[in-house]
Amino acid sequence: MRIAVDAMGGDFAPVEVVRGAILGSKLHDVDVVLVGDADKIKQCLPSNLPCDRVTIRHASEVIEMHEQVDSVRTKKDASIVVAATLVKEGEADAMVSMGNTAAAMAAATLRLGRIRGIDRPAIATFLPNKANRMTVMLDAGAVVDCTPEILAQFALMGSVYCEKVLGVAKPRVGLLSIGEEETKGNELTRRTYEMLIGSQLNFVGNVEGRDLFSGAVDVMVADGFVGNVALKTAEGLVELVKAAIKERLRADPLAWLATALMLPGMLLMIPAMRRLKRSLDYSEYGGAPLLGINGVCIIGHGRSNGRAVASAVMAAKEAVARGMVAAIRDSITSEGEPLLEAKAGPG
Repeated sequence: MRIAVDAMGGDFAPVEVVRGAILGSKLHDVDVVLVGDADKIKQCLPSNLPCDRVTIRHASEVIEMHEQVDSVRTKKDASIVVAATLVKEGEADAMVSMGNTAAAMAAATLRLGRIRGIDRPAIATFLPNKANRMTVMLDAGAVVDCTPEILAQFALMGSVYCEKVLGVAKPRVGLLSIGEEETKGNELTRRTYEMLIGSQLNFVGNVEGRDLFSGAVDVMVADGFVGNVALKTAEGLVELVKAAIKERLRADPLAWLATALMLPGMLLMIPAMRRLKRSLDYSEYGGAPLLGINGVCIIGHGRSNGRAVASAVMAAKEAVARGMVAAIRDSITSEGEPLLEAKAGPG
């Protein structure tokens, strides 16, 4: 299996991206193609690199983080565009980018095209929950203006990904709203509820913002505006809690004394705390899959380090190996509509 990695995308490119791609190749037994400025990439390569597993595809242009999405049309030799082209032409099985999210999504969509029956692709992101599993939330910011049909397609794609890639049997699907009652929410959520309640998906109803980490559902559906706000709010809350704890320990000497007195018990909690840290660390998951296109595209965080890039390579491998694209395609009827026919009644 060969993964095309946008070596020039991200805040720490190309050094961390190259390091992570090589690590991902070694850990997950895949070939990687480093796409970008060949001279800069070569400067990052170790002397003992196994040349048969890591290759370079030169790309003369880069789409920076601040550039508009139209750059994918004007910069045809940009690293992210070339990476998408490699997948389209069969020279790579999947693509990974830590760069400009909008550009990565546009390049993948334009080069690979959408799966027939999917109106808009969605970015799926992962949230740890109290059930020690992951909740897949989509959309995380790709499509801010949605119709009920588009949200229903998100539900379908999230369910397929959860089942085929994450191994969750009959994933529970929830619709993010302002109340659990079917009458709650705006017109979009109410109409989407009506579509999903009669579908063949395992739809359990509306969920609220407090359920982001509760584990009440395996798939949480929202439009890109609401989903992105929820995700960024959660990230901000985590940072606030971390900062508040540090400030309290710094300002209150008694807090340090209490910490010292509790040290024996705290030592016993270290393994559990490490597991919690891993569950909250985006570098463990590497990136978010772009669902709904005819190919595998993993979009990572701009601040990704080498470990996160390696995890993104793993995510790309798993999506390819488990047939994610084919599974979504097979879940669409020949007419191009999601499988939302009414469930068969008793008898």
